[in-house]
Amino acid sequence: MGGGAPAAPRKALLIGCGIAGPTLAMFLQRIGIDAVVYEAGEEPRDSAGAFLNLAPNGMAVLKTLGVFDDVEKYGSYTTSTAFLNHKGKVLGENPAQTLLIKRGLLNKALREAAQGRGVPIEFGKRFSSMEHTETGVRAQFTDGSVAEGDFLVGCDGIHSKTRYTVLPDAPHPEYTGVIGTAGYTRSDQAAPADGVMRMSFCLKGFFGYQTIPGGEIYWFENYHQAAEPGRGELDKVPHETWKKKLLDKHRDDHHPVSAIIDSTSDGIIGYPIYDMLSIPTWHRERVCLVGDAAHATSPHVGQGASMAMEDSIVLTKCLRDLPTPERAFAAFQALRKERVEKIIKEGRKTGNQKAAANGFQRAVRDLVLPFFLKLGVKATDPVYSYRVDWDRPVNVAARAA
Repeated sequence: MGGGAPAAPRKALLIGCGIAGPTLAMFLQRIGIDAVVYEAGEEPRDSAGAFLNLAPNGMAVLKTLGVFDDVEKYGSYTTSTAFLNHKGKVLGENPAQTLLIKRGLLNKALREAAQGRGVPIEFGKRFSSMEHTETGVRAQFTDGSVAEGDFLVGCDGIHSKTRYTVLPDAPHPEYTGVIGTAGYTRSDQAAPADGVMRMSFCLKGFFGYQTIPGGEIYWFENYHQAAEPGRGELDKVPHETWKKKLLDKHRDDHHPVSAIIDSTSDGIIGYPIYDMLSIPTWHRERVCLVGDAAHATSPHVGQGASMAMEDSIVLTKCLRDLPTPERAFAAFQALRKERVEKIIKEGRKTGNQKAAANGFQRAVRDLVLPFFLKLGVKATDPVYSYRVDWDRPVNVAARAA
């Protein structure tokens, strides 16, 4: 293993207990760095949120860390993705296998794995401000408490408080013009639990669903809306309002889109979809950003969670192999920036293609999509096949950074 463990224990302050926080803490533990995770929420929210497909590159990171089994038990495999038009005609298929999992359960699995390894996780710690000290950093929380460590990492998501505390001029996330909705239900009208995620280019939106073993149906819907909702505005929309809106949008689409929406008795959620090309710098002195705090991709290419996991292993390797946090943070950005920016741009492009404005555009799309799907499957190969070799030292170019 390149570099070996640090000569003396160091302490890291990690802000945010989503995906990156616990994952990074467990990797840091491997190299002798004690990490404490500080979470703003008063308690875990393991049942909140939608779901995601964890890609092979993300699963590989969890296998390297030795916690994949902890996560896998909460998910079901998507063995292929079928793409349909609004009439139900299959236009093409992507055979890639991913792990379908509720976001809250992914967070739960990673948090519990970290706690099982002795990682302290403190709830009710909303990050307020920080300052550099002679030997490291001091973080202040809104409850008046403080914490000191050798360095601090912002793992606090797309609306990161850490980002604007240390980089006040950093750009803000950009609304992509797409609203996402999601729900869970059971219905005998849907396809069986065959491992296939079915995604439909509908007349007024984009709809996808999969039935998992046991009969629960995971579904999502995207539609275009030019005006950006206010922060938290969609959280206040009640289930029945969402249900009526989506039924109106999909009344003329193929079966069983409307049947699945109609069978959802409660819990439909909606959220604006943002992305953010990575900011000019991800670090300042002894503070670094990872995951969505540094670069955020829309969910259209299913890489947000995997990017946070890749960040965690790469950053840890840099801290392991380079002499100071400042050098490690610069190398980390040099190693990651090109890859994440390419994926963010692809996510925005994919989201823009989900709606066709008229019948002619739909006809053209249906004609050419099978060809472009084949190209798309090829394009995902370098994304899905990407692997970080834990034992390989950080390369010379990154050291120079």
